[in-house]
Amino acid sequence: MGYLNSILSNSSQVHADDSPVSGGGLSQNGKFSYGYASSPGKRSSMEDFYETRIDGVHGEIIGLFGVFDGHGGARAAEYVKQNLFSNLISHPKFISDTKSAIADAYCHTDSEFLKSENNQNRDAGSTASTAILFGDRLLVANVGDSRAVICRGGTAFAVSRDHKPDQTDERQRIEDAGGFVMWAGTWRVGGVLAVSRAFGDKLLKQYVVADPEIQEEKIDSSLEFLILASDGLWDVVTNEEAVEMTKPIEDPEQAARRLLQDAFQRGSADNITCVVVRFLANQVASSRGAASHGTVGVTSV
Repeated sequence: MGYLNSILSNSSQVHADDSPVSGGGLSQNGKFSYGYASSPGKRSSMEDFYETRIDGVHGEIIGLFGVFDGHGGARAAEYVKQNLFSNLISHPKFISDTKSAIADAYCHTDSEFLKSENNQNRDAGSTASTAILFGDRLLVANVGDSRAVICRGGTAFAVSRDHKPDQTDERQRIEDAGGFVMWAGTWRVGGVLAVSRAFGDKLLKQYVVADPEIQEEKIDSSLEFLILASDGLWDVVTNEEAVEMTKPIEDPEQAARRLLQDAFQRGSADNITCVVVRFLANQVASSRGAASHGTVGVTSV
């Protein structure tokens, strides 16, 4: 899919029925390709959103990818999808201090969403698992229990941590702020919310923060691909299984669809959204090597 078409195709998100929405594209500089697939799954409503965006900032090609899993309705997830990355790339320190820009953008987006919620009676919130690509840097930021997993050197590595209320440090933070964690089918903040960090959730905001945990990875020839997905995938598929399923599928859109279909078949009870980003350094290097020997080769990563 062309650069412009890939942007246009991702400008809106409509789930007219239960069939998966999917698509993909290739970066203008040819360094990465991406695909996504999203479905309500067995749920009657859709609260998952995603963003796959390529932008130019100070002459750099930037890849911006995110999965946003709403709760209490779709308002928060849709707001984060529409505003988080715009707030990030307009941050004055986006290039010079990207990690602090990401943290600021998360907190600013959360604050602005909460202001927009003044007339709403029902609380809404959202997770966010995002990946920022530029140059040889991959920065993953996470709030909540959507998850980012990479394949490096053929091995699966989680590059985000699920924020659950029963984690020792999260529970301590919540209790230090005057809140509590209790069992109600699963561990919940205030007996209500099953994640300990999220956008929105104004009634629990003192305890449920939108401070992201950020991890940086170097994009080199050992980094093969990235999977971002909502917990509709991770509830039924392990990190290792997701990587093994993705490995043989060069087209990231097809890989995302395969992950979604497998999660559905395994009985996932939630909305399911998957984004796959495949780094093309290995393929480019292999193709150049084959060309120098007078042969044509296709190397799967």
